[in-house]
Amino acid sequence: MSPMTTTLLISSLATGTIITASSYHWLMAWIGLEINTLSIIPIISKQHHPRATEAATKYFLTQAAASATILFSSTLNAWQTGSWDITQMNYIPSNILLTLALAMKLGLAPTHFWLPEVLQGSTMKTALIITTWQKLAPMALIYQTMNNLSPTLLFMLAMISTLLGGWGGLNQTQLRKIMAYSSIAHLGWMAAIMPIMPNILILNLIIYLLMTTSMFTTLILSKSKTIQDTMTSWTYSPMLATTMMLTLLSLGGLPPLTGFLPKWLIMEELTLQSLIPITTLLAMASLLSLFFYLRLTYTTSLTLSPNTTSSQHKWRFKSMQTPLLLSMTAPMTILMLPISPLILQ
Repeated sequence: MSPMTTTLLISSLATGTIITASSYHWLMAWIGLEINTLSIIPIISKQHHPRATEAATKYFLTQAAASATILFSSTLNAWQTGSWDITQMNYIPSNILLTLALAMKLGLAPTHFWLPEVLQGSTMKTALIITTWQKLAPMALIYQTMNNLSPTLLFMLAMISTLLGGWGGLNQTQLRKIMAYSSIAHLGWMAAIMPIMPNILILNLIIYLLMTTSMFTTLILSKSKTIQDTMTSWTYSPMLATTMMLTLLSLGGLPPLTGFLPKWLIMEELTLQSLIPITTLLAMASLLSLFFYLRLTYTTSLTLSPNTTSSQHKWRFKSMQTPLLLSMTAPMTILMLPISPLILQ
């Protein structure tokens, strides 16, 4: 793909998200989502591989269905209330349809079926875009319609997502699928706090974006696509393997790393609202996710692979260059918990 085409597609991707996030009319929000979807399709399918074409087709069908549902729910709401304003979604059937459509856009369970397959058929850089930037536009719509969405439905989506995100990742050996199920589980935690504290939702989203960006950057640098590939990352670069280990532990939510902060705040707020069963279920479901994070940590930093010729070929002639993106995101992924009072203020 030529640099001009790549620049055009990335610019369109950013423009679609910005249009959706800054609009107050449902038609403009829908147009932004469509621009966003049409921009990412060539980026997914640029590899000219059957799996990439399959991933692009699956992504297009699910996103088009979700966009059509959003347009239908907004039209139904306008028909009942006479308003196209995003913040005036007062018709209950429209709210339910909108919640399910945005859940499909984000990859929340039970509408998560497309996310692992699409990530597996994409490159690591494209998977990074799908799991980070592509979450911003639906999250912006959720943030604007927060007061009208059904808390019961959001809590159900949260519990199903955290459970399926943990269970689904247990049986995977492909790192992109593991990161997809990790994304589903993290979005479940965000869905749990949506109806109660939008500020914690924004904080959780920012920390999730930092952790996911840092993790994908380390995977891109170490050229790791499966769990087996992570076993040779220590020989490739000990510093990179250490960063990967700490990022994985942060994704699992272990103190004193940054990933512990949003889970701590969410569990505290849910407990204050007397939602003890939901809090208990989320905490137990996070143990499932923690298992495959610890398994990756073990293979990354605690396993010394045999240095055969085939394993050395991967790293022998490569010069190690740490990009600016990793040097910016890795410290925030690991060290933000001590300054949490400052963040919360």
